[in-house]
Amino acid sequence: MFMPGSAKVASERLRGVLEAVATMSSDLSLEGLLDRILRQAGDLVDAESGFLDVLDRRSDRRIGTFAAYNVPGVVDQQHPGRQLLVDLLEQPDPRVRRGIAGKGEGSAFIGVPIRIHNFEFGNLYLIGKRSGHGFTHEDEEVAQAIASAAGVVIENARLHERGGRQRLWLEAASEITTSLLSPISRHTALQLVADRARLVSAADFVALLMPDTSDSLVVEAVSGRPADGVLGEAIPPSGTLVGEAARLGQTIVVPDTELDPRYQRHKTPAWPDLGSLMVLPLRGGEETGVLIVGWMKGHQTDRWELDPVVPQGFANQAALVLQVARAQEDQARLAVFEDRDRIGRDLHDLVIQRLFGIGLMLDNTTKLIAEPAAVERLSSAIDDIDQTIKDIRRTIFALSSTTQAHDLRAELELVVHDAAKLLGFTPHLTLSGPVDSMVPDDVRDPLLAVLREALSNIVRHARASRVSVEVGVGHDICLEVRDDGRGLRPGSPGNGLRNIRERAELLGGTCTVTGEADQGTTVSWTVPRRS
Repeated sequence: MFMPGSAKVASERLRGVLEAVATMSSDLSLEGLLDRILRQAGDLVDAESGFLDVLDRRSDRRIGTFAAYNVPGVVDQQHPGRQLLVDLLEQPDPRVRRGIAGKGEGSAFIGVPIRIHNFEFGNLYLIGKRSGHGFTHEDEEVAQAIASAAGVVIENARLHERGGRQRLWLEAASEITTSLLSPISRHTALQLVADRARLVSAADFVALLMPDTSDSLVVEAVSGRPADGVLGEAIPPSGTLVGEAARLGQTIVVPDTELDPRYQRHKTPAWPDLGSLMVLPLRGGEETGVLIVGWMKGHQTDRWELDPVVPQGFANQAALVLQVARAQEDQARLAVFEDRDRIGRDLHDLVIQRLFGIGLMLDNTTKLIAEPAAVERLSSAIDDIDQTIKDIRRTIFALSSTTQAHDLRAELELVVHDAAKLLGFTPHLTLSGPVDSMVPDDVRDPLLAVLREALSNIVRHARASRVSVEVGVGHDICLEVRDDGRGLRPGSPGNGLRNIRERAELLGGTCTVTGEADQGTTVSWTVPRRS
């Protein structure tokens, strides 16, 4: 039987649904869109309150409630639907949640899914009619119509935001590439990559890890949450997320870190409490680094739809930038080597040889002079010339580096390179940890001086055939110089060793020297690392 009143109500509801859909589409900001969908659905069915949940596309788990209104009022102890709502909010399974919400005439709840293509984006829950009556079949149909339309609008908003995010990633990749137009240190390049990745991803925390000589991956740059303790941490490659990403050269997306044991294996107390993250390999040249982009637990953003393809493109570009920055440093280091070689050759071939000739001539002259006082004065002059020659040789060995201030790795290599000329062989140098970025300026110069002094002692006294130098940066900064020479001998003056100990003590560290006669010597120098 035709009922004009019912037709009028149906027509008004249809018009209301169409107007709601038009309003939804007016702004493609996803954050505000979810709230508009919920409130418009609530107005159309006269719901007292409601909320909208979002599910994780990969795991079908509930991420959280992203829109709500009047829910605290409904949870009031006296509200007749309180216990049902509590059960609803505590149930993680979306299918069970909709079952609790109920269906049919007179229900106090409506729960309908919001679908985008073939996956469930979330659920819309409406609670209690303001009139006090239960929801009708017509109310449920209206809610379903709103949810169906919302799926289309949300997909458009997601595509819009994805396009905007892709543009930001591409702009960031272009920016870090442009940085190569001027000389840039590796340390500066690392920090630039971390900062830009955090900015465009709206992440809470970004860490950049690079391999060291011990095959561990070391945190060399951090951006975001205060995590000073994370800098310098070495993460073993075996069984960890970063190790797997570096080994396979593939991006790893972790929607829930609590469910991934690979993340728990490398998480230390210093790491922030991340809920989800992406691990992006930096594939460039001979070494593969890793970029971690993470969000804190409960961080309500659109990360559930984050596509790793474009961020991986940024990571590939970042790897190229780091490779070029390293090549620039290598080129500068080579120029320094050549400069030092030229200066050393000039001093040795011209100045030292001329002084040596003068000394030899004066020595021969003493044989022609009978006056003892004159002979004594000439002998003194010859001794001064010999000392000057030694000073010049020492200057050749200790020429200050002209590399960039933070490139400690290059300076250490230069010191070892110079020592090789005097030893007749090249000491074996091993570096571990963030040597370039985590050694403070007040430690760097003493560290280099100690290495020079230790190698100088070996040149003068040890008669060694093998020398190894190890520099490690972790919780402490450690230098160990080991040789297979004559070892420690009773009665040796040890002025150089005293200087080495004093430098360590001034920095709050320690120095030990061990060895036996003809068994070689080991100098271990350790000072605390201060951020």
